[in-house]
Amino acid sequence: MIAPLAAAAAGLGTGLSLIVAIGAQNAYVLRQGVRREHVGPIVAICAGSDAVLITAGIGGLGAVVRSAPAAVTAIAWIGAAFLVSYGLLAAKRAWKQSDRLESAGAGAKSPRTAVLTALALTWLNPHVYLDTVLLLGTVGNSYGAARWSFAAGAVTASVLWFSGLGFGGRGLGRILARPRAWRLLDGVIAVTMITIGVAMAARA
Repeated sequence: MIAPLAAAAAGLGTGLSLIVAIGAQNAYVLRQGVRREHVGPIVAICAGSDAVLITAGIGGLGAVVRSAPAAVTAIAWIGAAFLVSYGLLAAKRAWKQSDRLESAGAGAKSPRTAVLTALALTWLNPHVYLDTVLLLGTVGNSYGAARWSFAAGAVTASVLWFSGLGFGGRGLGRILARPRAWRLLDGVIAVTMITIGVAMAARA
């Protein structure tokens, strides 16, 4: 029988291995963290969404998702379109940003827009379902009675990662105090979003 603590540690390690990567969601959380803009709600949405999906995966939703490939394909196309659109907006910001430093609050998103963007980047990304519902759900269920300890570890990994990415991004504010640095960040975000979106559409 697997000890709950060992299962939780496995969940923590597995969760971190899946979410610590350059992706659309992480790039957005980092950017908002750097701008110190609605960080709390965005971190809560990303970590909370992971918690819901991980719990669903451990609870058996993964099998249901695998039985509905058409739904997964539809989500992939919608997500791809959203990612490419967001990437193009980031590219526009990088291209048109003036040489004068824009303040941290300039061009800030409204709380509603920031929240809706975080929700879209999370729930319209098929990789989120693959990582949380299918992969973590499958691995977690292999722990039998300790599967909920595994789930707790995986959820903890998500909370730690997004909190560090969002609130830790504030420390980069001084580094990104120059307009060129903002343009570079938006450029990286644009390339990341568009690349992921195109690849997602190609696999759909």
